[in-house]
Amino acid sequence: MRALCWEGVGKLAVRDVPEPTVRSGGDIIVKVRASSVCGSDLHLINGYLPAMREGDILGHEFMGEVVETGPDVRRISVGDRVVVGSVVACGSCWYCRTEQFSLCDNSNPQPVFTEKLWGHSPAGILGYSHAAGGYSGSHAEYIRVPFGDVGAFTVPDGVPDDSVVFASDAMPTGWMAADFCDLKGGEVVAVWGAGGVGQMAARSAQILGAERVVVIDRLPERLATAAQRLGVETINYAETDVLEALREMTAGRGPDACIEAVGMESHDVGPVYAYDKAKQTVRAQTDRPTSVRQAIMAARKGGTVSIVGVYGGLVDKFPLGAAMNKALVLRMGQMHAQRYIPMLLDRVAAGEIDPGYLATHPMSLEQGARGYEIFEKKEDGCLRTVLHPQAA
Repeated sequence: MRALCWEGVGKLAVRDVPEPTVRSGGDIIVKVRASSVCGSDLHLINGYLPAMREGDILGHEFMGEVVETGPDVRRISVGDRVVVGSVVACGSCWYCRTEQFSLCDNSNPQPVFTEKLWGHSPAGILGYSHAAGGYSGSHAEYIRVPFGDVGAFTVPDGVPDDSVVFASDAMPTGWMAADFCDLKGGEVVAVWGAGGVGQMAARSAQILGAERVVVIDRLPERLATAAQRLGVETINYAETDVLEALREMTAGRGPDACIEAVGMESHDVGPVYAYDKAKQTVRAQTDRPTSVRQAIMAARKGGTVSIVGVYGGLVDKFPLGAAMNKALVLRMGQMHAQRYIPMLLDRVAAGEIDPGYLATHPMSLEQGARGYEIFEKKEDGCLRTVLHPQAA
């Protein structure tokens, strides 16, 4: 079969690779129909998470058709159209039983790296390097999904592939970001990042009761899409001082909750950003925490900062004093896909959330390298490239 593989820092290529097979009784094999790129993939491609090996198959946000099941699979059947959560969870450990699926004890078969880096190993993630289990990803014609009864969910009739694909990752990540804010109704929520996750976080905050949502980015076309599709307010940080603007918009108090949906390669303008980028380039720090710093400084006293952008290691000049002295609640993590996906599928089927507009650039698998280039450079108004491995 054909798959989009990592060939070294900044390099991708389509290769012929062996088709996956059932290895364990709970496995399912999915024929991939749609597989979205994701901003967190760029961290792998650009070498900021140093656990990639040449030939690794990328991709973790996908849907498709079940073509084979292991002998222990009961809930999922051959022929089902399914969306699969990117986080692998066993469904039976203490973390899974308490619906903290991204912290699963049993789904990362290669835990040594993350145990040394973070103290404990979280769950495995499909297509996300050997630090996350070494699983092959979804930018391929077929993919093996472990614990298929736990991580795969049948798609409601009538929901297009290029809409439901985002229920794999962008939607549950965005929903969890808003869920972490513990909204009661009437709040002001600021969201850093107008990509797929940021826009889904903004929509989720609206559904959960936020009175005002402000989305922050530098790309006019993304901000315009968020304003038109979601009815949110926007700030272009390349033109406006974010902290000053948020104070003015909230009568000096600051947002009740701040959501960071950018991650370790966040951008900004000015000398602090130049400092961060230089340190990251020479690996004096692993992550650029620009957006996190802003979110902490912007949040009102006693407010919440919700972090769902991916970070991997160490950062410099973290405003711990501001977080402590303002009594902020910090919540963060990889999303608990299996907790949220069934509910989100119902909302998509009911028309309450329509993520299909994120799929701005549908492409074939063979165009995958170019698709990532367009996505990373934000060309042609790209929000998400969605690859279709079965396309000719």
